[in-house]
Amino acid sequence: MNNVKVNFSIKDLENLSGIKAHTIRIWEKRYNLLTPSRTDTNIRYYSLKSLQKLLNITLLYNNGYKISKIADIPEDELPLVVREIVSENSIKNKSINAFKLAMINFDQTLFLNTYNSLLGDRSFREIFHEVFLPLLNELGLLWQTDTISPAHEHFVTALVKQKILLNIEKLQLSEPTKQDPTFVLFLPDNEIHEIGLLYLNYEIVLRGYRVIYLGQTIPLAPLVDLQRYYDNIVYLSYFTVAPPAEKVHEYIAEFQDIVNKDKNCELWMLGQQVKEAAEAAPQEHVRMFQSIEEVIETL
Repeated sequence: MNNVKVNFSIKDLENLSGIKAHTIRIWEKRYNLLTPSRTDTNIRYYSLKSLQKLLNITLLYNNGYKISKIADIPEDELPLVVREIVSENSIKNKSINAFKLAMINFDQTLFLNTYNSLLGDRSFREIFHEVFLPLLNELGLLWQTDTISPAHEHFVTALVKQKILLNIEKLQLSEPTKQDPTFVLFLPDNEIHEIGLLYLNYEIVLRGYRVIYLGQTIPLAPLVDLQRYYDNIVYLSYFTVAPPAEKVHEYIAEFQDIVNKDKNCELWMLGQQVKEAAEAAPQEHVRMFQSIEEVIETL
């Protein structure tokens, strides 16, 4: 089955481009920039090609091009002009649109060119916080409203992961400078959303700590094995969708019973499910964080 969305409503276009539907209609009528199709019941819809064109137009428009000037650019030359703009400009709010355009087109080259242009005057940490985090938050909303398909989301998140992993590897060429604690990073059973945890891996390694990264959907029992090798362990986990908020405190109880019987380690937790469960009384050896930034401050 093909999960890629190919027809878009004007509301989809508004969500993806940030241009109000009213303005899009004006551009259609006055400049003939887009030509919607219509269903049998006379509801207008837009093709993937129209969406790609609008995102190109939006990128140029946000870079100071007048809409009348954009209308004069031949349609097949729009992507070329956009690529020139992306390579010359590294302003974050324009880059997010370029990343969205790369996503819709499944255009790895545009993604990488945009990322490399940002590296001109920003560190990887700045790019992650200023551009990737807002982009990923926006993608979550676009996916929930069915504006983009799972294929689009997976394409972009895989590329973001790739950048995090490359930057972790650079740091791992040096031995850890701090012996305690050792951080063990893992996602609980049935949890696969790992970008937040991967980025925390980067931040912890950057500070000289030893990190053991176990990755996605890890049962509790194997976590005990690490205690044969390290005395002072902080287990760090990220709960985006699993376990659900109402099960988080049950999970903590199981962790204490299975992994932390000797009370010699800590569990650090964050993520959407933790936020919703954090109102209950705190437990010994357990810390709940509201954000990545809060974990970084604690480090």
